[in-house]
Amino acid sequence: MRSGDSAPFLPWLRDRGSLTARIQSRGRFAVRVLRQQRCKPTADEAQALGLPPAVLAWVREVALSCDGRIVVFAHTVLPCRPRGPLTRWLARLGERSLGALLFAHVGFSRGPMKFRRLDRRHVLFVPAVQALEFPVASPQALWARRSQFGFGTQSVLVTEVFSPALLQSTPTPAAPVGDFSVRPASLT
Repeated sequence: MRSGDSAPFLPWLRDRGSLTARIQSRGRFAVRVLRQQRCKPTADEAQALGLPPAVLAWVREVALSCDGRIVVFAHTVLPCRPRGPLTRWLARLGERSLGALLFAHVGFSRGPMKFRRLDRRHVLFVPAVQALEFPVASPQALWARRSQFGFGTQSVLVTEVFSPALLQSTPTPAAPVGDFSVRPASLT
């Protein structure tokens, strides 16, 4: 997984916390739904979720932006069976973040995270490039991570593809609280 171009993305790829919260710490956060429908998951998604080939699942794709710049393409797959709370929540989510939902409920568990460098050979590369709306030539490869979340008897697979624009955003300084101001810790 580790190569020269992955180094700047490692903190984002390895972070097990809420991606939504991390992006929100850098500026104004927004979600734009690109599609949400029942369709066939990719072969590797079906395998990861233990689904038979050609079975339909709920697929949701969104563009996450920070201060008006699209920084992440997120692709979510939820099996149609078993039905449960995740099915209802996903249907009503709209322009809200799935990550905010996942991290707001203590009943969720996150499985191991996997990382991958996507190029034109991967089925999610072209949709990611289109969603990330590069102003000039698109990169030859993009970094992505995948996590499986469980809630009761349901499981959802989330793949997040990172734009290089994400590396250009910086955390918003914390606002002063009371008589105290927040200062960066000294490295010495």
